[in-house]
Amino acid sequence: MSEPYLSIVVPAYNEEKRLPESLETVASYVESRSFDVEVIVVDDGSKDATADLAERFSQDHPYVRVQRNPHKGKAFAVRTGMLMAQGKYVLFTDVDLAVPIEQADVLLAQLEKGEAQVCFGSREGLGANRIGEPWHRHMMGRVFNLVVRLLGVGDYQDTQCGFKAFTNQAAQAVFEKLKLYGEDAPELTRGAVTAFDVEALYVAKKLGYRLCEIPVEWRYGQESKVNPMADSISMFCVVCKVRFNAWRGRYD
Repeated sequence: MSEPYLSIVVPAYNEEKRLPESLETVASYVESRSFDVEVIVVDDGSKDATADLAERFSQDHPYVRVQRNPHKGKAFAVRTGMLMAQGKYVLFTDVDLAVPIEQADVLLAQLEKGEAQVCFGSREGLGANRIGEPWHRHMMGRVFNLVVRLLGVGDYQDTQCGFKAFTNQAAQAVFEKLKLYGEDAPELTRGAVTAFDVEALYVAKKLGYRLCEIPVEWRYGQESKVNPMADSISMFCVVCKVRFNAWRGRYD
């Protein structure tokens, strides 16, 4: 395949139940488009058959690549895939496809205009649609967003939606420069939700890239791996670390 127009990065950890259907959905999207697409499934050290299923799928779908990582978390898995990507544009999406993959076209259209180099889905704002989300999860998100704003890390409606697209140049520059989830990231003993998106968006803006936030449809997954207490504390710590790194000039 020649240099693809789009790379789709799918991080996965213990997703043997959801991954096959998600890959079929992504394949339908890829095969209905007139441009070349590569799909990169990054297995985050799964203990089930996730990686094996992805590799079997790739045998019949040559545009699918599978990368096996040690279990270092979603942030490291996304970083791996973004740096591997060869497409003109690079999108990462959650394995549950909470945002329909077809909405990638909306983000790509914005990048094509050249008015932004980073375009990300938002579950807030006019035109956004949250489906099936418990009230307490929504409240968690709004409190977290307030913290992000108060600490001056970003002035966005929603940093945590797992649906973000970059030009390849921006993806390489941003994810190479992340300080919290680089090659020295430690291996984990459990699944973890992190706020790596905050660091990525902060770095993108610091590097001078233009960002745009696009309202999307988002469906709450019943198999969410979020631990409200532990992950809220972890995400708060990440935002503080980003602010501290910025104060020290580590992103300059």
